[in-house]
Amino acid sequence: MRTTLSISDGLLDLAKKASRERRITLGEMVEEALRLTLAVRTKSCEQPERPQLITFDGTGLMPGVDLDSSASLLESMEARS
Repeated sequence: MRTTLSISDGLLDLAKKASRERRITLGEMVEEALRLTLAVRTKSCEQPERPQLITFDGTGLMPGVDLDSSASLLESMEARS
């Protein structure tokens, strides 16, 4: 597919030079750069796996406790005191 891009002159010169050195077309150079950038962003956006919380003597969290909100946790703890 063909498209038009606006690229600064300095960056375009660098990309052309790099594509000549690697003996690939400028289009291939742009495609590779896009693939690499998107792959890195996809990995950095993935949510890390949350560890399972282990509870002792009880049924787990109290109703209404939100572990994702420190303000909510503080409020819950202050209400119990």
